[in-house]
Amino acid sequence: MKLFITGASGYIGGSVADGLVKAGHDVRGLVRSAERASAVQDRGIEPVIGTLDDGDLLADEAGAADGVINCAIADHRAAVEAMLPVLGGTGKLFLHTSGSSVVADLAGGQAGDAVHDETTPLEPLPGRAPRVAIDQLVLAAAEDGVRAVVIRPTLIYGPGRGVHRDSIQVPWLVALAKKHGVPKHIGPGGNIWSNVHIDDLVDLYLRIVAEAPAGALYYAENGENAMRDVCAAIGRALGMGERTAPMSVEEASAEWGEGAARYTMGSNSRVRARRARDELGWRPSRPSLLEVIASEVR
Repeated sequence: MKLFITGASGYIGGSVADGLVKAGHDVRGLVRSAERASAVQDRGIEPVIGTLDDGDLLADEAGAADGVINCAIADHRAAVEAMLPVLGGTGKLFLHTSGSSVVADLAGGQAGDAVHDETTPLEPLPGRAPRVAIDQLVLAAAEDGVRAVVIRPTLIYGPGRGVHRDSIQVPWLVALAKKHGVPKHIGPGGNIWSNVHIDDLVDLYLRIVAEAPAGALYYAENGENAMRDVCAAIGRALGMGERTAPMSVEEASAEWGEGAARYTMGSNSRVRARRARDELGWRPSRPSLLEVIASEVR
């Protein structure tokens, strides 16, 4: 297939683009600079220089492709609105990358019991309602003849395959541990996030491209861990022992921004990828988050 992917030099998009190229697809990728264009071209991706605000460019690329994979910014509604109408009535793929933070709470580091799958009714907090609205916009395009699909990855870990090799949450925690000499979590660190290895996630994208039906929503996970346990694993890998330390939401906000502190690092996001396993036969098999921390963090 001829595919257009946004975020081609990013952690997720770069890894997915690499997987698509290796699977034999012809991939054009959106990048923001000539430097990044050169980097992705070296990986077999035809670069398209522009941004998510270049609506006409996005529409042209979407119209010329056999399918679109949006891996850039989950909350950029204008980019989605630029590409979706071009695909109406074509049956072409539009795969939108959202995230499991749509189910996040405001737990402040406390453990939560709620677990979601693709059938669980969702009433997002105000800070995540716009993202859910974009997901719904994409899925509704299935009624307009688009093979519209939404994927909601969880905490992603492992070395990326593309230009940008680092994920977000674990490197944040590693950098903070090095800064303070002890791994730190919000509150007691009992909050739990589901997680998925980047290579398993790429496998799921490839399965979606090949066979997912229009209107499908998939979570992506292969286990879960409390943030305190993630921090303890980081401490061991860095030679700091087992000790971890709490911090307030306000302290975390100063490090990562309020939205990231409240909705990501201090929240619970527990999901089950039942549909991907049952419908697409997805079988994640890579090492667990704690195993990767032990082998990769230094």
